[in-house]
Amino acid sequence: MCGIVGYVGEKQALEVVVDGLRRMEYRGYDSAGIAVVVGDHLDIRKKAGKLANLESLLGADPLEAATLGIGHTRWATHGGPTDINAHPHVSADGSVALIHNGIIENFARLRDELAQRGIELTSQTDTEVAAHLLAEHLGQCEGDLAEAMRRTCRQLDGAFTLVAVVADHQDVVVAARRNSPLVIGLGEGENFVASDVAAFVSYTRQALELGQDQVVEMTRDRVVITDFFGEVVEGKPFTITWDAAAAEKGGYDLFMQKEIAEQPRAVADALRGRFGVDGQLVLDEMRLTDSQLREIDKIVVVACGTAFHAGLVAKYAIEHWTRIPVDVELASEFRYRDPIVDARTLTIAISQSGETMDTLMALRYAREQGAQALAICNTVGSTIPRESDAVLYTYAGPEIAVASTKAFLTQIIAAYLVGLYLAQVRGNMYGDEIAAVMKELNDAPQAVDLVLDTSEGVEQLAAELAEARSVLFIGRHVGYPVALEGALKLKELAYMHAEGFAAGELKHGPIALIEPGLPVICIVPSPRGRAVLHDKILSNIQEVRARGARTIVIAEEGDESVTEFADHLIRVPAVPTLMQPLVTTVPLQVFACAMATAKGHDVDQPRNLAKSVTVE
Repeated sequence: MCGIVGYVGEKQALEVVVDGLRRMEYRGYDSAGIAVVVGDHLDIRKKAGKLANLESLLGADPLEAATLGIGHTRWATHGGPTDINAHPHVSADGSVALIHNGIIENFARLRDELAQRGIELTSQTDTEVAAHLLAEHLGQCEGDLAEAMRRTCRQLDGAFTLVAVVADHQDVVVAARRNSPLVIGLGEGENFVASDVAAFVSYTRQALELGQDQVVEMTRDRVVITDFFGEVVEGKPFTITWDAAAAEKGGYDLFMQKEIAEQPRAVADALRGRFGVDGQLVLDEMRLTDSQLREIDKIVVVACGTAFHAGLVAKYAIEHWTRIPVDVELASEFRYRDPIVDARTLTIAISQSGETMDTLMALRYAREQGAQALAICNTVGSTIPRESDAVLYTYAGPEIAVASTKAFLTQIIAAYLVGLYLAQVRGNMYGDEIAAVMKELNDAPQAVDLVLDTSEGVEQLAAELAEARSVLFIGRHVGYPVALEGALKLKELAYMHAEGFAAGELKHGPIALIEPGLPVICIVPSPRGRAVLHDKILSNIQEVRARGARTIVIAEEGDESVTEFADHLIRVPAVPTLMQPLVTTVPLQVFACAMATAKGHDVDQPRNLAKSVTVE
């Protein structure tokens, strides 16, 4: 999940590379480093800690001007976050500099083979092995860097993106990918390579997808893509649909604050253009035929973290609308339990980045068993959409803060659209019924906006509770995955114990955790929907309150029955039951952000985490 950028062109490479790293620091911030080619030698700087540490080093010891360079921000896997383990890594003869995202699984064997040839590693990383191998192959193929990279990749097992430059090659950057993100930026007299388009979107919005097991050789005027055996292949071009300004804070102190505030627009964009004038849903890149969708008798959602919670919400809606059973699986566990999937199974993979390794491997496993695959993703050109039979993009725009906010809401919207589309194709719902639900969805941005307008009290409450040791969350129906998501946000950002429970499970064990003063956040379903669930959660609230808990109740406007049971009441707009997660989640995002701020934590870059998990 490291951030990678490479540049060749006419500009100062150092400026372009560091700017790209700055935009990708959310991908890893244990260390950072750069390498540029100056004359016939490599100039390398790297430093443990956040990018600011590297920038301070560069300021104290400026590099000579160069027009070719690579850079890296690291999320540590092999070896701790130290100066020595920071990338780039250099070959024994100092001729090759290489950066890497992923894990080289046969690292130990390759390291031992190198040692037998007299090459000792100076770091604890698996990356350094690739640098030494590349240098060896470069000497064997008469300086052809692309061929040397191909030979190196054929020796490696695992998931990796590699980008390399060589001391006496002033105009060539070579990169490779297997199971790890990499994209090409196409400019005029310059070209870019990066793990995320954010690295170069301020210079160009024209890009190429790089496929699985491919190598790219890049000069300022030319881009050549081959497979690992040298066959030339074509990259798939696409245009980035947002600009550099979208990746800036826009006046907010934190990216997370900005992204929470962007949610009304993000939800609206996720819905835009989906409902035709003929009253029919239209989904982009739906490459599954109606006849294939009519054959589906089971849906499996695979996802991790916040995306998993979005899948749990979607289960309620999709089953209700289509009467197809839906399983929601943690992608990291899915393929290890011999799941039952076949040609009549639709696998829905949910991933903000489209590169989440656990989800990608679950998707591949399902397809190997014959299942159809549909991706819900925010990143055009990423691996999971490319390997799926159909794609629904969320169009949320860049999400820089590590803790997902607008990604969650737009993933719910996209999953709901999939459910409605299936109901339309299979005849489970009439056109007017689908239109009615679409109206409810189109009303959601305004409802989310209303929640944001009244969030000041939530921030004050978080400041009051900053010293709490633990917070529990309870909910019922679609409020249960909202409770899970609220707890996850607090864990990610405030570094405190937080748990979400289905409220009915309290008496089956978790109620033992209740003690005087313990904050319990209760997501209350509407009394206008399933009244029995509303009454039952009121009983649950009374149970924890009787044992001294401090109850923080999230309830819709007009529900006065909750007032006497709430130590603190958070109001949200009254919306239909299945739309409630879109409004009840937002106060929990604000709460977690404010709680972390009150504790003095780095909200956008929480410890030990990175935005995109590209290793298993």
